[in-house]
Amino acid sequence: MKALILAGGTGSRMRPITHTAAKQLVPVANKPILFYAIEALVAAGITELGVVVGDTEREIRAAVGDGSRFGARVTYIAQDRPRGLAHAVLVSRDFLADDDFVMYLGDNILVSGITDVVARFRRERPAAGILLTKVADPRQFGVVELSPDGQVVRLTEKPEHPRSDLALVGVYLFSPAVHEAVRSVPVSARGELEITDAVQWLVDHGHTVRPTVVTGYWKDTGNVADTLEVNRTILETLAPEVLGSVDSSSELVGRVRIERGASVVRSRIVGPAVIGANTVVADSYIGPSTSVADDCRITGSELEFSIVLNRSVIDGVGRIEASLIGRDARVRRAGKVPRAHRLVLGDHSNVQIAS
Repeated sequence: MKALILAGGTGSRMRPITHTAAKQLVPVANKPILFYAIEALVAAGITELGVVVGDTEREIRAAVGDGSRFGARVTYIAQDRPRGLAHAVLVSRDFLADDDFVMYLGDNILVSGITDVVARFRRERPAAGILLTKVADPRQFGVVELSPDGQVVRLTEKPEHPRSDLALVGVYLFSPAVHEAVRSVPVSARGELEITDAVQWLVDHGHTVRPTVVTGYWKDTGNVADTLEVNRTILETLAPEVLGSVDSSSELVGRVRIERGASVVRSRIVGPAVIGANTVVADSYIGPSTSVADDCRITGSELEFSIVLNRSVIDGVGRIEASLIGRDARVRRAGKVPRAHRLVLGDHSNVQIAS
């Protein structure tokens, strides 16, 4: 069995971070989101991985390499632009051959993993397996309607008037039957080849599509709010460990991980939180659900429920909450009066200021 990991897409909902970085490489708990997908597949016994890439191919290749660090072998498959999930299957035909495969969206997190689902698929071998979860607002997702006996009846992509609260999770399992389906469906009104249409084609042509309702934690990390929430959830599983240095004037409370080379001076850190390698935290407070990446410097500041990426500096700015701060960012207190905010913001930035 193979896997197809989708790591293209523009990441428009994560701008400006994704102007210079692949959305699948934004870290949660200081590990790129994409790595969780790879690890889940390898844990399920799938080590032949095809990674569909777009404009951020170079960055994805640099991060993942040949897959050997994960115990896998990776083949990269180019997609000229996002044309839909079914199109990703089309362009991956040579790699997939006639093998069963898992299609895993690289910006999804499924904390419970997929080992049991894969084992069931291998045992029963339906034409397709889909994962579902109940959501509050199904209009944002592909929605699945089931019959009273649990059979798949209808799939609809982001319906205005959903007939179900069951949304598709970004993990699909397919037999080779899907190849005829993706060749047969037309381009949707959105201008894409929809995987929902391909699965519906399988249903309409008498193929078995096996639904599984996921009860564990799942999240599509397509925007900043969801990414922060995933970071919080993953940090809840953190094993506390101090590999760096913490001086006698500092206090660590709860699940806190201090990586090698990091230094905590005259500061208080309340977990769950992780401080990356070679990062300095001085005269500061780091609150729960916070990840600070490698080579950062946090001084004279308070930070909570946030993600800070590599090599960033936060100096004397008071309190920051619910924020995603990109690589090499500089956040400093203005040193002169009159009191004013001085900003240099990229496209699609979102700033909230308490005056």
